[in-house]
Amino acid sequence: MKACVAEFFGTAILVLLGNGVVANVVLDKTKGHGGGWIVITAGWAFAVFSGVVCTAELSGAHLNPAVTVAMALNDPDQFAWSLVPGYLAAQLLGAFVGALLVYAFYFDHYEATADRDLKLATFCTGPAVRNLPLNFFCEALGTLVLVLAVLSFASPSFPIPREGTADLPVKVGLGSVGAIRVALIVFSIGLSLGGTTGYAINPVRDLGPRLAHALLPIRDKRDSDWGYAAIPVFGPIAGAVAAVCLYKLMNSWTR
Repeated sequence: MKACVAEFFGTAILVLLGNGVVANVVLDKTKGHGGGWIVITAGWAFAVFSGVVCTAELSGAHLNPAVTVAMALNDPDQFAWSLVPGYLAAQLLGAFVGALLVYAFYFDHYEATADRDLKLATFCTGPAVRNLPLNFFCEALGTLVLVLAVLSFASPSFPIPREGTADLPVKVGLGSVGAIRVALIVFSIGLSLGGTTGYAINPVRDLGPRLAHALLPIRDKRDSDWGYAAIPVFGPIAGAVAAVCLYKLMNSWTR
């Protein structure tokens, strides 16, 4: 339960700061209006850093179902599949709450913004060119890079109680020092691979805020683009599975 609560708060912080920088750049009458892509990618990198630092010692700071699935797939003895549903539920709820906080924080600027597409962009991703197979590939490849890096420098960070045993430190995610490294990876992915789909690379980062957009009474909002919503959910999961396979292959070369 402690780990799930940490995943909830960490993902809420991630989305609050990540979607917050998008709102600051694209909504009208903000101090950061027009800041551009570099500001958004840097803001998302710092958002990841903040979420990881706040929760690394409590949950391993996955904050992303792709990372959680990868950890369980890579070594279920260290991170059991039974933990995955709780982590995923906490992450989704955290992302939803983070999006609600962004809307409350920038409420006056949502009211002042006429462009409905820009309002949606502060909640979830969308393709620059809609080509669903290619969009899926872009999300999968970006997530592969992220998860491969996370697996490479994940370290023992917190104990999980196991029935009949003492608490044992397990390899489940990023320690606090890993926050800097994963933030740099996310920054790099955004700069190099983010231009096609907006680099969700995290199913709940997209799905939770998209649900919030659908439910919130935003003035003159457009639809929530549910026709695209499956891409940033299943693309990252596919990328995570591919990353685990590649990681295991690379490790086999050193034996």
